[in-house]
Amino acid sequence: MIRKHSATLHGHRTSFSLEDAFWQELRSIAASRNISMAALIAEIDDTREAESNLSSALRVYVLHWLKGEISAT
Repeated sequence: MIRKHSATLHGHRTSFSLEDAFWQELRSIAASRNISMAALIAEIDDTREAESNLSSALRVYVLHWLKGEISAT
């Protein structure tokens, strides 16, 4: 199921839609990196392509993480 989520990034509220599986994986990634979900989402937002939307960038990040292309830093 796709759900709406909200986060504050650099002092501004934003929302995005993610499937539950992606949301759970992001939570696992944040925990394994010992950072907050807000910090992880802000990091992904800061590094995404300008033409990419945040929901897509979050999904692609999870994909790259699961493929081992991103490590816990």
